[in-house]
Amino acid sequence: MAYGSFRELLTAAAETGSLASAALAREAEDSNETPAQVLARMDDALAVMERAIEHGLAGDAHSLSGLVGGDAKLVAKNAPRLSGDGLSTAIARALAVGEVNASMGRIVAAPTGGASGVLPAVLTTVAERVGATREQTVLALVTAAGVGAVIAARATLSGAAGGCQAEIGSAAAMAAAAATELAGGTPEQCGHAASFALQGLLGLACDPVGGLVEIPCVARNATGTAVALAGIEMALAGATFPIPLDEVIVAMGLVGRSMPPSLRETARGGLARTPTGQAIAARLA
Repeated sequence: MAYGSFRELLTAAAETGSLASAALAREAEDSNETPAQVLARMDDALAVMERAIEHGLAGDAHSLSGLVGGDAKLVAKNAPRLSGDGLSTAIARALAVGEVNASMGRIVAAPTGGASGVLPAVLTTVAERVGATREQTVLALVTAAGVGAVIAARATLSGAAGGCQAEIGSAAAMAAAAATELAGGTPEQCGHAASFALQGLLGLACDPVGGLVEIPCVARNATGTAVALAGIEMALAGATFPIPLDEVIVAMGLVGRSMPPSLRETARGGLARTPTGQAIAARLA
């Protein structure tokens, strides 16, 4: 079975040499595959992510509702006013994948469709920045999967069960851990990066306007991407988060269970209940 805690994953990484190698060995065992077969699957997933980014950045991924589409291209084509190129690039890519998902295109649920833009955006941008090889990037994707499995075991990945914090928050944590390892961080730094990311999104409501995975879902992929990159920068600088990742994950689950149903994917609270949100829903009904 997948690791039940990040502490278990850390312990295994101390023996195998990295989070990726520890997660790879466990996935191969669980799926009754060779490590090479697992890596081939992950390479395929990365290719789907890359195609989704390309499709979204072309600007032709528009949802049937007309609520989202084209923002990724706008961000990509305009030079950043305040942030550096890396953040702007990652935000554009996160929006791109979110728009592809909203337009019924092919994406990788990482961990869900609504949060599918964070991991591809962060991973591809960091890979380019550090000059990572294809093999290294695929291994980082394995690390992300390992962290995602821990979150699933200790809390939830479902917006209906835990709010958007369980989707975008988990995606940000997965991306932060994976990209930190890709950038040369230690397993412990990966944990801190994930903790920084997830704690920053605790309490985030799931409030889709009209019940569609469009508003605010696509834009929140950009938010999750920025939070993940902040966590990576802090962890690589040597900053530490005092509460262990396992406890942050459990806290996320507790917060999710404390949320009223109106904030857990029912479209009955938050932005979905604003006058404009309700008007949009009525127009689409």
